[in-house]
Amino acid sequence: MLTDNGPIIVIEDDMDDQQLLEMVFANLNYTNKIFYFDNGEAALTFLNKKEVNPFLILSDVNMPRLNGFELRHIIKTNEDLSIKCIPYLFFTTGTTRQLVLDAYSLSVQGIFQKPAGFDELQQMIKTIIDYWKHCIAPNRYTD
Repeated sequence: MLTDNGPIIVIEDDMDDQQLLEMVFANLNYTNKIFYFDNGEAALTFLNKKEVNPFLILSDVNMPRLNGFELRHIIKTNEDLSIKCIPYLFFTTGTTRQLVLDAYSLSVQGIFQKPAGFDELQQMIKTIIDYWKHCIAPNRYTD
């Protein structure tokens, strides 16, 4: 059976950006529960729970304690987490060629630059979520 109702994990240490994302998700009215974390360590603790099967991870790159690259590396190399096949997307303020290369070398499914305006942010999040709701990924199957 296919499902797209798993939780969406947002890892963002900037509280203003987190509040904007909260407003965007409220406006878009998806049925997925949204979990917000302000650092990679807290997100990793949550992701390690056996009963947690996220639909998608939207992660900032630069965060304290455990940054987005480190978290992605752990998820990718941890047998229990990698088998969940959770789409992992970076969402960052600025990009460079090296940052993009580093992200894709970790097999992320996308890297997006945060837009300046609310409407653009909402459209970007809608496009991302709608894409993954139509994409048949391994984490969409339930037993």
